[in-house]
Amino acid sequence: MSVPASHTEEHPLNVRGPARPPAPGRRRRALGTLAALALAAGTALVAVQPATAAAGARVDNPYAGATAYVNPDWSALAAAEPGGDAVADQPTFVWLDQIAAIEGDSGKRGLREHLDTALDQGANLVQLVIYDLPGRDCAALASNGELGPTEIGRYESDYIDPIAGILDDPAYANLRIVTLIEPDSLPNLVTNAGGTAGSTDACATMKANGNYEKGVGYALHTLGAIPNVYNYVDAAHHGWLGWDSNLVPAAQEFKKAATTSGATVDDVAGFIVNTANYSATTEPYLKITDSVNGQTVRQSKWLDWNQYADEQTFAQGLRTALVAQGFGSGTGMLIDTSRNGWGGSARPTAPSTATTVDAYVEGSRTDRRIHAGNWCNQSGAGLGERPAASPAAGIDAYVWAKPPGESDGSSKAIDNDEGKGFDRMCDPTYTGNGRNGNSMSGALADSPVAGHWFSAQFRQLLANAYPPVGSPGGGGDEDTRAPSVPTGLKVTGTTSSSVSLSWSASADDTAVTGYDVYRDGTKVTTTSATSYTDPGLKASTAYAYTVRAKDAAGNVSAASAAVTGTTAASGGGGGTGACAATWKANTWGGGFQADVTLKNTGDKPLTAWKAAFTVPAGTVVTNAWSATVTVSGTTASATHVDYNADIPAGGGVSFGYQGTGTYAAPAAVTVNGQNCAL
Repeated sequence: MSVPASHTEEHPLNVRGPARPPAPGRRRRALGTLAALALAAGTALVAVQPATAAAGARVDNPYAGATAYVNPDWSALAAAEPGGDAVADQPTFVWLDQIAAIEGDSGKRGLREHLDTALDQGANLVQLVIYDLPGRDCAALASNGELGPTEIGRYESDYIDPIAGILDDPAYANLRIVTLIEPDSLPNLVTNAGGTAGSTDACATMKANGNYEKGVGYALHTLGAIPNVYNYVDAAHHGWLGWDSNLVPAAQEFKKAATTSGATVDDVAGFIVNTANYSATTEPYLKITDSVNGQTVRQSKWLDWNQYADEQTFAQGLRTALVAQGFGSGTGMLIDTSRNGWGGSARPTAPSTATTVDAYVEGSRTDRRIHAGNWCNQSGAGLGERPAASPAAGIDAYVWAKPPGESDGSSKAIDNDEGKGFDRMCDPTYTGNGRNGNSMSGALADSPVAGHWFSAQFRQLLANAYPPVGSPGGGGDEDTRAPSVPTGLKVTGTTSSSVSLSWSASADDTAVTGYDVYRDGTKVTTTSATSYTDPGLKASTAYAYTVRAKDAAGNVSAASAAVTGTTAASGGGGGTGACAATWKANTWGGGFQADVTLKNTGDKPLTAWKAAFTVPAGTVVTNAWSATVTVSGTTASATHVDYNADIPAGGGVSFGYQGTGTYAAPAAVTVNGQNCAL
């Protein structure tokens, strides 16, 4: 693999198995309809009764309430490793990475046998990787494929069509079949096809001939015509596409491919990030808005001005950009958490106290790679979050797309008949290239060809798992300790129909998974964030709020201290309108950088937003991101860009700008003509 606020709860996926038998409608979903199942206690996966015929109905989120297939081929390898039986029951994707894999090769099941085994297990969810484009993985030799750059006809007739023929068999109509469409392909066209340090001639060829887009479009159109198939397109990771200069062009490229070869955006159920990669799902001690002595962490060597520090915020931000490009408002996201846990003794337990930006980031980040562009068999990595449905807003599921223990590529050249070459990024002695900042590769030694079992890596992943194996979600001892009580609960804003709250994060011996918010003693929502806006309230009314924290085992803390929020009289919010604004700035001699967050504290969206704010005389804006910023005298205006045009009720947007002159925080801010609280 190459590089470059709604009510949600995390729900364990159900599994059956692994059994060991002998060797076209369209989905459109609204985010608010994600299933509200109860958290299961003790383990991340819970066995349930076999799936019923209802599984065949088109659903909003294929993972909600699903009974996931456990691949016996992978499960047997995992269980054979010391301690591996603790995770051998986890559902993983089946990779169809060559034509021969459809019928079965190297002693592994073929596609039809996998589907039959899923039915035998009582499963109703099967996960597949579609991965055999012409000129595959043009920026990485380790995962080159069998088809040449011009063999688009063979890709369609010998690969996609036979897969579709099997999936369309009425015998499998009650299975929800998730397909991960062509890892790395479209992102390579965005960043590696010319004009960058990481560009390759192979990627330039694929961009010129259009066969990545044609192939992805054909796969989406053909597989999307099958009613029980849910297509998720690969969307790289935050360390590849997390910059504004990459993110919006990527969303545009995805739209182009999704409307090629007969496909439409309705053929796309969603997108997946971090496929076969190692980027942390969340960074608990490092936020992109952090600053050290007035300097933003974005200027650190690790972040390098990226807009995101982890995969979950990236997935949510990318989702917004995708919707702006024309994908459905219910587009769902998946995150591959199979190898991004980063536990073990090197994992930090609190934010760093360092006083320089680079030292602070190094001491705070859980992702311990040498460089975010390193992708091959990374030393120190661990198993990540166990597969779970609806873990956060806009996220359909955490999944294990890359089966843990399968190699990313060989550490030296190894002859094989799979078309897989030797990439120096898999060589632990390699000193890097433009795509990883000319850093050491960070790869493990003695690795086999991509997709082959790598015992040493699996044992490392098990040892460095986070959550740890033996904790809730990992099998073993039961967790009975509740998180700490949330502190610092306060009212941050009110309107005539809403109250906005924030509080400090709780701590837990494993991980806090959410917060229950209570109004006048009744739970009104669960959120993974440390803030919430309660909408739909009566004007001129006092409401009492408390918050409780909970973990994956279902342990719930005691209630926080209560606060009272009083809504404004009808027609006004004390002159503050339905928005709040925060400014964070770094200054230097004659210049500054400002990072701005605008929050909609009302109960209606702020559409096509435009902000106005005061600035000192002589201010000149030299650069801006996520907004168009102009200055006239002592007034500046910031206008939305295409992918963040609307601010939903309770939601927010961020933008920033650099300039010269004297900096001062605004004395007044308006959004769409409404005064904002500062």
